[in-house]
Amino acid sequence: MNGLIALLGSGEYLPVMNDVDKYLLAHCGADGRTPRVVCLPTAAGQEGDASVNRWMKMGVDHFTSLGAEVQGVPVTDKETANDVNHAEAVNEADLVYFSGGDPVYLYQTLKDSLVWQAAQKVWERGGAYAGCSAGAMILAREVPDFRMLGSRTIPVFGLVPAAFIMPHFDAIPIFFKPLVTMSRKRLHENEVMVGIDENTAIVGIADEPWTVMGEAKAHVFTRNDTKSYAAGETFTLGK
Repeated sequence: MNGLIALLGSGEYLPVMNDVDKYLLAHCGADGRTPRVVCLPTAAGQEGDASVNRWMKMGVDHFTSLGAEVQGVPVTDKETANDVNHAEAVNEADLVYFSGGDPVYLYQTLKDSLVWQAAQKVWERGGAYAGCSAGAMILAREVPDFRMLGSRTIPVFGLVPAAFIMPHFDAIPIFFKPLVTMSRKRLHENEVMVGIDENTAIVGIADEPWTVMGEAKAHVFTRNDTKSYAAGETFTLGK
């Protein structure tokens, strides 16, 4: 992945992310023309049409207000993920944006699909990726099974050098804290887990330095150490 990646703890399509999204639009390879954005509600695909349409409308309204050319692409299941017209819309984008929902459903829907292949072509040529919550989690090596409180995990795309990415980190309820502890215990030597607070993003390129943007912090865990970074600070991720 040659393009920028923005991983959000929460806040997609809201004013709190204006600075993040303006930065992505300025560095997505549009080269002086109006940037093209596609907003994909795939992670909410099981929530019904009202939820899917709401996410797409939020994305279109938000990025239109920032001066971009925007399209909501209704990829909600395996069939629509393999629709050639949807894949072409993604392929023509400069910024591919996945909003939140169910990370396992998102991964299973996108895996080996035409839309996911198109998204990877965008990044390979220097376009940008943004993923909030579920959209962030699928770039890690694994996601914890929330139903099992992290006692088992599910492999995902592994495009970012982190074993787990935990969104909403400062708002995780007390009964999910054991999931964080269990996930941390699964880390191997030199592996990391990343927690991203709400209304906060980390922006970077895979193995290069990442910058924290937004209202709160990002947290990088190894098995034995924790470091937190405030907005404006940078850090690297190791395998």
